[in-house]
Amino acid sequence: MAELLKGAAVVAALNEKMIADITELKAKGVNPTLAILRVGERPDDISYEKGATKRAETVGVDVKNVLLPNDVTQEELIKNVEALNNDASVHGVLIFRPLPKHLDEEAVRQTLSPVKDIDGITDGSLAGVFTGNNNGYPPCTAQACMEILDYYGVDCKGKRAVVVGRSLVVGKPAAMMLTAKHATVTICHTRTVDMPSVVKQAEIVVVAAGKMRAITKDYFSDGQVVVDVGINWDDAANKLAGDVDFDAAEPIVGAITPVPGGVGTVTTSVLISHVVAAAKRAQ
Repeated sequence: MAELLKGAAVVAALNEKMIADITELKAKGVNPTLAILRVGERPDDISYEKGATKRAETVGVDVKNVLLPNDVTQEELIKNVEALNNDASVHGVLIFRPLPKHLDEEAVRQTLSPVKDIDGITDGSLAGVFTGNNNGYPPCTAQACMEILDYYGVDCKGKRAVVVGRSLVVGKPAAMMLTAKHATVTICHTRTVDMPSVVKQAEIVVVAAGKMRAITKDYFSDGQVVVDVGINWDDAANKLAGDVDFDAAEPIVGAITPVPGGVGTVTTSVLISHVVAAAKRAQ
């Protein structure tokens, strides 16, 4: 039976450190503040906003909500992003995407200052991940994977790691962050030939395939550490499921994150920790 790499313990450890840092900042008159910019009323955005707000309030981070109508103009949206860039009381900005189709998301993304980009969406932040110069902040989901590995004492040095997925949200940054931990990393994707055999050879597997239970027992071997980033709704079972077929993989591998209760649980805490880090850097 595999060890379950549950997110709750990781969150508790992150919260403990954040609360200590926030107490120190507030003693200096600094209130770490997250601005959430939302366009429209997408239910998934609203749900994430509520979760992030609750997580922020739990540790003492203030939240400023900027809500714009679905038909907001490009000019007005850019003006709001620039205002947040220039607001010294705001330390981190979260912009919900995708934006409505009439808006130029690329322009909005690049308008945000990397200094306040706490979800790693700007080119400046991503460059920091790829160069290792710590400018900006890495995408929260990718860092959540690393936080789980660190908390559970998974030593990546010299290990063979496979990342399934090559998006800029998880796959590519996760690969770079594993490389920074001295793992030897392979990125698999939809054009990979005989992907099961490639994944089987890895000691650490991060899965962000974007398809429910796409990674089956044929991909796994004894003792692997598996981090499942996927969050999918299984209508038939009426529950959340990962990109890994958990029931098939769990008897084989050494350790695995559950879905729910794994990476997703940690991601929001990483977001808030970036706000706290940005507030410290602003001193």
